[in-house]
Amino acid sequence: MVFKRLLGSLGVGGPTVDTVLDPGPARPGGALTGQVHLEGGQADFDIEHITLELVARVEAEHAEGESEGVVVFERFTVGGGFRLAARQRHSVPFTVTLPWETPVTELHGQHLGIVLGVRTELAVAGARDKGDLDQLSIAPLPAQEAILEAFGQLGFGFKSADLEYGHIAGTGQQLPFYQEIELTPAPQYAHQVNEIEVTFLANPGGVEVVLEADKRGGLFSGGHDALTRFMVGHHDSRDWTAEVDGWVRQLTERHGGAHAHGGPYAVHDHHGHHAHDGHHRSGPGMGTAIAAGAAGLAVGVVGGMVAAEVVDEVGDFFEGDEEDEG
Repeated sequence: MVFKRLLGSLGVGGPTVDTVLDPGPARPGGALTGQVHLEGGQADFDIEHITLELVARVEAEHAEGESEGVVVFERFTVGGGFRLAARQRHSVPFTVTLPWETPVTELHGQHLGIVLGVRTELAVAGARDKGDLDQLSIAPLPAQEAILEAFGQLGFGFKSADLEYGHIAGTGQQLPFYQEIELTPAPQYAHQVNEIEVTFLANPGGVEVVLEADKRGGLFSGGHDALTRFMVGHHDSRDWTAEVDGWVRQLTERHGGAHAHGGPYAVHDHHGHHAHDGHHRSGPGMGTAIAAGAAGLAVGVVGGMVAAEVVDEVGDFFEGDEEDEG
C-alpha cells in the first residue's frame, strides 16, 4: 500500500517520493529491502537525505485512561547528498536490518491486527517531509511459529494481539513497547485460567518467551496473574507441543513459585501482570480469530474484514499523526 504525495513543505512543484517494499513479509532481525523512487519537480532540488522510519500503533494506559499513539522504533538513512534535476526519475535501492523485537503482524499469511508501517522522510533544501507510508508485514521467526503452532496443537485459540507501551521488568527488552498475543485456554486448562498471553522478545542469541496466565480464583481465593519466562534458541529442535504443555502446567501450578522444571533458562515471576514498568491493557483485537486445528494454530478471519481494517488503520492512523506533527 503506497501513499504518494507532493512534498508538502515545498508546495506545488516539489519532488515526489514513492517507497516500494519488496514483496513478501520480512522477519524480525532480518533484512527489509526495497526501493525509494523519486521524481523531480519543476526545478532542480538538492536531496539532503532519505530516511526510513519504522512506526507502530501502540496502546498505553495512564492516569487519565487509555490512549493510542504512534511510536517510531527505528530510523535508517538510506540515501542523499545528490541533486535531483527537474522531472528526473531516480531510484535508491535499500537493504536495512530490522530490530529483533519487531512485532509479528501475520501468521500463515493472515493479519493479526498489529499495525506497522515504513514512513519515508525526504529532506530537501532544509525542509523535511514525511511523504510516503507503506504497510510493513512481519512473519514470525521459526521458533516463534513453532511455539504458536504448539499452543494450537494443545487446543489454545487466538483471542487478540496488540502492542503495549512499557517495559517488562527483568527481561532484555530493547524497544519501548512489547507485543502481547492473547490466547483462549485449551479445554484442559479452562478451569484454571481465563487466558494466556504470550510475548516474544527476540535477540541475536534466541527468543525470550514470556508467558502470563490470568488465573481463575478458587472457592477461598481470588484470581491472580502468574508470569514465567523461558529462553529458546533460534534453531532449537524440540518436541514443541510437549515443551509448551510443560510451560503451561508450570505456569498454572496451584502454588506457583520458582521451580527448576524449565531447565537452566527458566525464570519465574509471580508478582503480577508482566511486572512491567509501563501499563497493560487487555481487550478485543480487530476481529481476528485463530482456532486450534490439526495443523496447529490455524488462522481465520471473522467477516473477512481484518485485511481491509489493517489497511484503513495504517492510512488513517499514520496520516493523522503526520498532520499532528505539522
